[in-house]
Amino acid sequence: MSLTVAGKTVGPIGFGMIGLNNPAKGITTEEAIPILKAALEAGSNFWNGGRIYGTEDYNSLHLLKAYFSKYPEDVEKVCVSIKACFSTATATAEARAEQVRENIEHCLAVADGKFRIDVFQAARLDPDVPVEETIGAIAEYVEAGKIGGVGITECSAASLKKAAAVTEIAAAELELSLFTTGILHNGLAEACREYSIPIIAYSPLSRGFLTGQIQRYEDMAENDMRRRMPRFFPENFDQNMKLVEEVEEVAKRKGCTAGQVAIAWVAKQSKSIGTPVMPIPGASAISRLNENLKIVELTDDELAEINTVLKKAEVKGDRYPAAFMKFLEV
Repeated sequence: MSLTVAGKTVGPIGFGMIGLNNPAKGITTEEAIPILKAALEAGSNFWNGGRIYGTEDYNSLHLLKAYFSKYPEDVEKVCVSIKACFSTATATAEARAEQVRENIEHCLAVADGKFRIDVFQAARLDPDVPVEETIGAIAEYVEAGKIGGVGITECSAASLKKAAAVTEIAAAELELSLFTTGILHNGLAEACREYSIPIIAYSPLSRGFLTGQIQRYEDMAENDMRRRMPRFFPENFDQNMKLVEEVEEVAKRKGCTAGQVAIAWVAKQSKSIGTPVMPIPGASAISRLNENLKIVELTDDELAEINTVLKKAEVKGDRYPAAFMKFLEV
């Protein structure tokens, strides 16, 4: 299923930039730029970044400015999606119209004309602010030609419909993975189909559960943010690894990695949902990038097997710390 976002044709698998701006990993600009270049050369030209990825002094916006300063010829080849309007430090949404405008102005100032923000979205809606206010403020900048399109993320089906009544929604960034299938059952996927909104599926590898890099709780560094997420708590970890083991069995027979099976399963949802679904795995090394971007096709039998596993699987623990849970499905 071909995919166009904000007027740009994009490849079947996008690139999530959060890992390139993770202070715990300490990846420098000089190390990150070749990874982005490799992603583009491999056909992954939807780049998902954010003001909230990194620090105020160095986040996705600064990295993108550096990249496009070096490769200005790539500007039209890449579709850039940016999230802002949220403080991860205080777990507060900045969804009032004046806050949205401040965030967009800040992002445009950092971009400094070196690249275009093709999709802008509030990283979280505020339960106390009408979605029409938040979306309407973003739409002002689309109408003024300052950004390309309006995105939405982590919302309810009702809010998505309200947003679509305000303006055209270029994309809905929603969590979808073998560990997180909520949008298939809560009306969101159906609403995206109804309004022909492509789904940008973030965390398709379940924040690393399906990468093979962590087998035990102790495999995560002391400063790894996943230690704050209930699904990775010691009392939940071993139970959740049982699903990983089931996926690894499928991958072993198929001759690929569990991560590739996981990404393929997410992409396969395009057919059943009826609207394009683009997984956006991240990577902090070119070898991992190449693994994630290799197209693996699941047969109908393999898909049925995985779906049977999912029906029986019990995923334990919330996907975010308690302070962030109130912003989900707003």
